[in-house]
Amino acid sequence: MPRTVRAALVQTSWTGDKESMIKAHEDYLVQAAEQGAQVICFQELFYGPYFCQVQDPEYYAYAESVPGPTVERFQALAKEHSIVVVLPIYEQEQPGVLYNTAAVIDADGSYLGKYRKNHIPQVKGFWEKFYFRPGNLGYPVFDTAVGKVGVYICYDRHFPEGWRALGLNGAEIVFNPSATSRGLSNYLWKLEQTAAAVANEYYVGAINRVGIEDLGDDDFYGTSYFADPEGKPVGEYASAYDPELVIRDLDMDLLTTVRERWAFYRDRRPDSYGNLVTP
Repeated sequence: MPRTVRAALVQTSWTGDKESMIKAHEDYLVQAAEQGAQVICFQELFYGPYFCQVQDPEYYAYAESVPGPTVERFQALAKEHSIVVVLPIYEQEQPGVLYNTAAVIDADGSYLGKYRKNHIPQVKGFWEKFYFRPGNLGYPVFDTAVGKVGVYICYDRHFPEGWRALGLNGAEIVFNPSATSRGLSNYLWKLEQTAAAVANEYYVGAINRVGIEDLGDDDFYGTSYFADPEGKPVGEYASAYDPELVIRDLDMDLLTTVRERWAFYRDRRPDSYGNLVTP
């Protein structure tokens, strides 16, 4: 039988406080589940503003344990609505040890694990080294009710090595939750993630927030989308300005078609790539 996964992305704007953001995303999850979605991913640091526009220790207060209170809220919802959830959270492992993290929850509500953002930028308006340590959990792929799911977060997407590591680890869908601004990266947005989908022969879910937040003048341009393993968008791109729940049907049989057409994994030459990991 053909295998199809109905997948959802959420792009939205900052509401002004953590609790209302969490509640808004609970509502998005319920809406998605009512429309038959089997997996959903939220934007980077979903329950807060993108505070990395400034460097201020007051924003450390947004961090929490993973798993922890927010993960537990969404575990209950995942179980109630039988939906896999990718939940990007500001993680505190211990005081002073903080990560940009995404928890993965299965459709039965079980916590499967987490990915920690590996590549941390430090450029104007993206002062992330002030807030996050680089990830130290590698490139895990999670065996979920919808198949094998990987996560790559925002700035990670500029580094092809992690995309390939996720493919080698068996990923069928990779979500890239982001907070990325129009003036900086808009020209790359529809290019990099479709190229990653083609090169690694899996689906990519690209999520970006929308609007201008109180902390700066970065204009987050939304345009969330799914790219298939032929590099084509699945349906339309989301709005560049407005919050939107994106739901698309992913033909998982296309993975086999493409992998049999292009034997990229067979024809790799890891024996010749050693200098790529030499500092």
